[in-house]
Amino acid sequence: MDPKLRRMAASLLSLLLLLEGGMFSSSSSPSGLLEKVFQHLDLHQDEFVQMLKEWVAIESDSVQPVPRLRQELFRMMAVAADTLQRLGATVDSMDMGSQQLPDGQILPIPPVILAELGNDPKKATVCFYGHLDVQPAERGDGWLTDPYALTEVDGKLYGRGATDNKGPVLAWINAVSTFRALYQDLPVNIKFIIEGMEEAGSVGLEELVEKEKNRFFSGVDYIVISDNLWVSRKKPAITYGTRGNSYFTVEVKCRDQDFHSGTFGGILNEPMADLVALLGSLVDSSGHILIPGIYDQVAPLTEEEIHMYKAIDLDLEEYRNSSQVEKFLFDTKEEILMHLWRYPSLSIHGIEGAFDDPGAKTVIPGRVIGKFSIRLVPHMNLSVVEKQVTQHLQDVFSKRNSSNQMAVSMTLGLRPWIANINDNQYLAAKRAIETVFGTEPDMIRDGSTIPIARLFQEIIHKSVVMIPLGAVDDGEHSQNEKINRWNYIEGSKLFAAFFLELAKLHE
Repeated sequence: MDPKLRRMAASLLSLLLLLEGGMFSSSSSPSGLLEKVFQHLDLHQDEFVQMLKEWVAIESDSVQPVPRLRQELFRMMAVAADTLQRLGATVDSMDMGSQQLPDGQILPIPPVILAELGNDPKKATVCFYGHLDVQPAERGDGWLTDPYALTEVDGKLYGRGATDNKGPVLAWINAVSTFRALYQDLPVNIKFIIEGMEEAGSVGLEELVEKEKNRFFSGVDYIVISDNLWVSRKKPAITYGTRGNSYFTVEVKCRDQDFHSGTFGGILNEPMADLVALLGSLVDSSGHILIPGIYDQVAPLTEEEIHMYKAIDLDLEEYRNSSQVEKFLFDTKEEILMHLWRYPSLSIHGIEGAFDDPGAKTVIPGRVIGKFSIRLVPHMNLSVVEKQVTQHLQDVFSKRNSSNQMAVSMTLGLRPWIANINDNQYLAAKRAIETVFGTEPDMIRDGSTIPIARLFQEIIHKSVVMIPLGAVDDGEHSQNEKINRWNYIEGSKLFAAFFLELAKLHE
């Protein structure tokens, strides 16, 4: 349908619905109300897509530390604050101060939005977290369209931030605005915490959450994050766990200057040879980590878990083809998912100080630094892992009888997160998904690290649920990022249904 005709039809239907329902007073039945909410979202979807287009057009890149992009971040947060205020929310834009970068440059940090809609003590209070900053993107990087001009092709909405995370934030806002448009009270009290520095490490967020735990977060019953993807293109999911991350550097040093291989080759312990041996001792060709004791703390596999993995919708052949990988280390869906989610993995990331430019340079590096990380799972302890890694590398290095110096350092330590899938909001999310999509969701974990989930759980002491909206092929952080129009609109319906399910649980 032509967009203009669709808008006219939407306006007419809205008027008829209002007349039929007597302004849809709070006496409307939940099922009847939900049907009207769904109709409104369907008929006004072009307007919702237009809003996403306006948000994507703001180049809110937090990764590149330049004044112009910081101004864009501030503009993005101001637009979001205005949108929430127009919905009737009380909005605080919290001043986050500034940050000093390693080069001495000082840049302002965009504000964090704390917004509230409703404070009825008889209703449940649900808090939604999202972020509006994005990864860098340029047309020349391989984008088929302008990354900051939302472009629809075959029902796919291409643009930086479309799925990570502007689309999901707007889907939540769309659900709220629909209740407002239908003159309906919200079934729950709603709070928003929206930041603009997630892609740059959520600078200052932990301190703010700690500071606000007895004020803004005091009445919160549930916390929802929608900042990840399904494992399928079509089947929805609920995420209940993420892996942590411990990042290490191992330095081997003979001297600060490099050596000429013709003058010194053969008469000294070369740092690069030592480092290659150290890195090669960490993991074998089957992906098994060789550090003694590293698997001792891993949570045992349960029968319930095994059944959950079997139920997950994952086409291995499609997954392999889309990944452009000839062969995975494991042959079954269950094994692959377990090694992505519930077992630790070790990845070697690079070597600093070695010659890596084109051409032949006959140099012996005098000092090199290897970089690797371990993705952690419940119930692995960061300090124990650090000791195990350090002890292992020291043992390997000592056996080489090298005259070089070796130093190990853990530069990043983020713990894993896992939730209780029997908590009320998980039950509500499942029921809402069944209502909107007509199927039970995949219960999944995420192999990456999303620190904000554990942060909320530990500081606020409330259950956290992740309800992703994006399909597995959305390409977050990469070229041609997109969100399907269907996911965006159905996701808005999902959040509306979720509000009503939470309200039922709170009766």
